[in-house]
Amino acid sequence: MWKLLKSMGGHWKLIAGSVLATTLLIFAVQEGERFLSSNTFCLSCHSMSYNYEELKDSSHFSALGINPECQDCHLPPQFWKRVESHVVDGVRALIGELKHDLSTKEAFDEHRAEYAHNARINIRKWDSASCRSCHRAPSPSSDEAAAQHERMRTEGLTCIDCHQNLVHEDVPEEDLVKGMAEGRIVLKEEEEEEEEPNPIPEP
Repeated sequence: MWKLLKSMGGHWKLIAGSVLATTLLIFAVQEGERFLSSNTFCLSCHSMSYNYEELKDSSHFSALGINPECQDCHLPPQFWKRVESHVVDGVRALIGELKHDLSTKEAFDEHRAEYAHNARINIRKWDSASCRSCHRAPSPSSDEAAAQHERMRTEGLTCIDCHQNLVHEDVPEEDLVKGMAEGRIVLKEEEEEEEEPNPIPEP
């Protein structure tokens, strides 16, 4: 060990300092990301309390004996993608908080479609990785659902393409494939309901 330090000459202090600084930086980034992903941080914005109350009233809350947090759906599982989301989406959210009056739920609802769109696009870009982290082996409950799940494999769709209003208040569903291609919100075309045959009049 002494020979190694001697061979480094006067540089060992610089090397040791660099290692220490790098270690502290990695620790700071990890702990900072953990804090920025926490409910404590998310709910520090009053406007997010409306969404959190909706989460608590949803079927996802306590469904598996656990209570999901904001990060479980709105951040990808991969660390560096989470950091990227904090930077890009965090800045966008901050601008929204400063630009819009979100002091009441009614005021928040005026912008709900825009915020839902941003969240849906993110989840699709992540190939619904946040969904898959819990729903690892989904079992479709009907033949129709099984056919829709097969479309994910054959047509390049992902969970969020179909499952869009699961937790928060309903917002018109989007065609995310077209929306991403065109860079705007594209609503799904409403399926025409089959007309019921007129009942045969009784004699």
